[in-house]
Amino acid sequence: MARRIAAGAAYGGGSIGLLGVAAVGVVLAEVQLAKRNVGGGVAPLPPGADGLYGRSFAASDPGSGPLRLALLGDSTAAGQGVRRAGQTPGALLASGLAAVAERPVVLRNVALPGARSDDLERQVSLLLSAPSGPPDVAVIMIGANDVTHRMPATESVRLLAAAVRRLRTTGAEVVVGTCPDLGTIEPVYQPLRWMARRVSRQLAAAQTIVVVEQGGRTVSLGDLLGPEFAANPREMFGADNYHPSAEGYATAAMAVLPTVCAVLGVWPETDRLEPDRHEDMLPVAKAAAEAAKEAGTEVTGARAPWALLKHRRRRRLAEPAPAPDPATSPEEVHRP
Repeated sequence: MARRIAAGAAYGGGSIGLLGVAAVGVVLAEVQLAKRNVGGGVAPLPPGADGLYGRSFAASDPGSGPLRLALLGDSTAAGQGVRRAGQTPGALLASGLAAVAERPVVLRNVALPGARSDDLERQVSLLLSAPSGPPDVAVIMIGANDVTHRMPATESVRLLAAAVRRLRTTGAEVVVGTCPDLGTIEPVYQPLRWMARRVSRQLAAAQTIVVVEQGGRTVSLGDLLGPEFAANPREMFGADNYHPSAEGYATAAMAVLPTVCAVLGVWPETDRLEPDRHEDMLPVAKAAAEAAKEAGTEVTGARAPWALLKHRRRRRLAEPAPAPDPATSPEEVHRP
């Protein structure tokens, strides 16, 4: 199915149907019930986290400028659901990258809560119009709203592929956190939970195929991100039972950070495959399907039509990143 979705996007195909007609009535009833339960609390607007992280590293190596990190996508990329800037995925990734690379990192986040893949063109244009130029690495998290708003999967992945292609032509590395598993949202009941999981995974696999074709890498967000979400929903979801909590975003950052570091050549681990960790070289579609099943799995292109399936070790960040406020955190962040 993922291969069909990707092919439909490439050759202008229409929507790929995922639901049988007989199931529509039951699913629509479940959707209405889920809407009454999800979002019962209030998710605060995402705090601004743009700025310079790892300022102390500039003094140790003044000859090298800061790395430029950009985030694009929806509310997950923006960090909606937490109140402190240091708890957002952008701040966590920027501080983690600075620590690994031992270089300052400039973060710019253009993600928009509620965005679907059709907003990526605007976000990429906004990012590339900045005087600082294109980023060294761009992280995109998108797809959940495409599923909930029933955007055709072929259109969704076509728009994502176009955004990745634009960024890659500027020389930026691209890491995409694929569509999360919406079946982990606690108030969603069967059979909608099963359908949400199925559609989410199919979109995530299709996203992987087109991103790898454009020279990017993907990390499966799966159940946001790992079995912790399914096992500890009270801790991992925020006040509205939909957006991640601070702990949830920290888990997401730990899954994506190794790949962000790897594309920049600063991750200390070897790239050799480890069979005991179920790493392998597979056809792209097969690797995409396998990655969609297991959160935190990286897929990167090899020689076409092959791709590397990797399970990079997730390391917990030493400390939560402080909010980008020079008055209270002079060493870590400088607000432009």
